[in-house]
Amino acid sequence: MRFLRRNRYFLIFSVLLLFCGVMVLRQIENNHSAHTDLREAFILLQTKGYKNEAQRLFQRLLAELEELPNKALTEDFQRTLTLIDPAKQDAENLIWKYHWTVSNELEKRSESTLAKALKLAHEP
Repeated sequence: MRFLRRNRYFLIFSVLLLFCGVMVLRQIENNHSAHTDLREAFILLQTKGYKNEAQRLFQRLLAELEELPNKALTEDFQRTLTLIDPAKQDAENLIWKYHWTVSNELEKRSESTLAKALKLAHEP
């Protein structure tokens, strides 16, 4: 009991810090799940012929493209790759457009990552 009284502020702070960490991790997982749900809904609507609804989801996916981590972009790239023929250009297909937009974003990010790596390599 004496230990608890003496260290109560530290223990309260530790519990609060643990709670906040769990909530942050939970929110990150929820954000990732929301993106995956959005992507899958877009693919479903596009394949079933709901062009207007798919277009709205396509715009939402493009809007959040810049903030997505590389892992999510890679998952999107792999998922859409199975649905299109990458050798054949199909500008009417929104899945094809999204696939190439994701591909270009990944390429742009890899260039900046390469530039950072080269900069680190040249530093003493």
